[in-house]
Amino acid sequence: QVQLVESGGGLVQPGGSLRLSCAVSGTMFRINGMGWYRQAPGKQRELVAVFTSGGSTKFADSVQDRFTISTDNAKNTVYLQMNSLKPEDTAVYYCNAGGPQYGYWGQGTQVTVSS
Repeated sequence: QVQLVESGGGLVQPGGSLRLSCAVSGTMFRINGMGWYRQAPGKQRELVAVFTSGGSTKFADSVQDRFTISTDNAKNTVYLQMNSLKPEDTAVYYCNAGGPQYGYWGQGTQVTVSS
């Protein structure tokens, strides 16, 4: 059974940082297609960052140069480092393995950016 378990969300002030973690179990850990998505209240779920073929990365324009995505293959874990956070980054963040249409999802972790 494939499981993705996110952690690391919370409340942070504007300009602060958070690191989200996603531990993957029950399947072979493949970087290609691993990514993070987010959903703010009243909005559709959107891509934040994802590993594409060959280990390249793709980021939403709104987080480019502020967020980074990385993995620890020994721990079957993918990370999302979020710096210079803004109130508009407030959302539930979801880890995904295998793509948004047919892949697996974690339960989500809440990130709130507020003073």
